[in-house]
Amino acid sequence: MKSAVAPFAQEVPPTALDKRVEQLTDTYIEKGTPMFMRTVLALFCGGFATFALLYCVQPMMPALSHEFSINAAQSSLVLSVSTAMLALGLLITGPISDTLGRKPVMVAALFCAALSTIASGLMPSWEGILLMRALLGLSLSGLAAVAMTYLSEEIHPQHIGLAMGLYIGGNAIGGMSGRLIIGVLIDFVSWHTAVLIIGALALIAATVFWKILPESRNFRASSLKPRSLVDGFVMHFKDAGLPWLFLEAFLLMGAFVTMFNYIGYRLLAAPYDLSQAVVGLLSLVYLSGIYSSAKIGALADRLGRRRVLWATIVSMLGGIGLTLFTPLWLVIPGM
Repeated sequence: MKSAVAPFAQEVPPTALDKRVEQLTDTYIEKGTPMFMRTVLALFCGGFATFALLYCVQPMMPALSHEFSINAAQSSLVLSVSTAMLALGLLITGPISDTLGRKPVMVAALFCAALSTIASGLMPSWEGILLMRALLGLSLSGLAAVAMTYLSEEIHPQHIGLAMGLYIGGNAIGGMSGRLIIGVLIDFVSWHTAVLIIGALALIAATVFWKILPESRNFRASSLKPRSLVDGFVMHFKDAGLPWLFLEAFLLMGAFVTMFNYIGYRLLAAPYDLSQAVVGLLSLVYLSGIYSSAKIGALADRLGRRRVLWATIVSMLGGIGLTLFTPLWLVIPGM
């Protein structure tokens, strides 16, 4: 006699959803696993090194002006050439990583950036420093263009937001720390020594990144097609809204960086006569931005992106306005 429960004892074939869940579990990095911790720590180190190297020269621009007998605008080239080459490199390093792989491109980028920084600290001429800073910017594009792609490919979709948030946190802390370390050190050692120290720290960060970042498991190589690169570039500028967003980012970020480029010159001169170390410590104002970025994102989700964007632009203009006054107790909150 056949059992009445026999039909229910038969194995149920897996559905497409079951197979998809199993695939995610097998190939994606889950939160709480050792691989997740290794990934976010590696990308934190990478983001930290990227922005520490890029912006570490900002507080030492007055020292460069003095040593090479150049004005403030000429001194600012030490950051401008890096930023320009970084922007140019972003257009090509992403497609290169589609062919060579994510991790190899990011590792090479960090090591080249660290070595370029060390070389810039040894350069005797202004032109040599600018050349090394240009190579630095081009190198850093290999991490900036690829890191988020790596995360989106390797991290479980439910945890991408956390992973990217930690990576961006590394960017922000690196930008602050690079300015802070150089800004304080330059009051006690030469700018050459300060740059060599930040380059050595970046070399350590690059080594940690190389050793602990998991290899890609979901990357699929594709051939490098220059035509596809051009088509993708043109497609973005055919959109009605994107070019305006690009221009907006250019203007806002340009104003932000320019203000911090030149505020040091003002605070080192009369009537303030602050020391280089104190001016460097003012980089701590970046902590407010690290905190507010997460809060602004939450407000944008609740109140609307357009409304919050305009509010932050008005806030930024108000802060710049405060820096026009003479009292230091107004200038620092403005920053």
